[in-house]
Amino acid sequence: MSSAPIPHIPPYRITLFYGPEAVEGHPSRVHCVFNVKKRSWKGGIQVVVEVDEAQLARARQAIRLDDWMKTTLPVVPADERPRAEHRVSDLFIQALCTIKLDLAVEAGLPQDNTTIGAQAFSAELERAVAGQAQRVTRYVAQELDLVAE
Repeated sequence: MSSAPIPHIPPYRITLFYGPEAVEGHPSRVHCVFNVKKRSWKGGIQVVVEVDEAQLARARQAIRLDDWMKTTLPVVPADERPRAEHRVSDLFIQALCTIKLDLAVEAGLPQDNTTIGAQAFSAELERAVAGQAQRVTRYVAQELDLVAE
């Protein structure tokens, strides 16, 4: 018998399905859609996570994303930099939606397709983002192939 510890297996498997995209009828909101599968569920669900412009602006300021971009993006070739800057915005939104989804999972997620509206977990998101700046910038950098995974 092996004495090696059994690795921790997370109770949920979460995968970004698509996004960010504008929320129809709400021009100041964007959303990402995730596939979420809990180990005990027979099937997965889709969870739409919305954020609004004010949340994005506060989070962007809290993690100092513009300063991070100024120090990180100069390594990107000049002809590719505009595309990288645009991707940073999309990747930042994906990271923010992921944090908000994590908050919803912690609060208990029903086994139904659901939408986590822009105002849900608003205060919790603001607190969480402040402590997860490195997680956000690491995700963005990895997706831009600026660091090794």
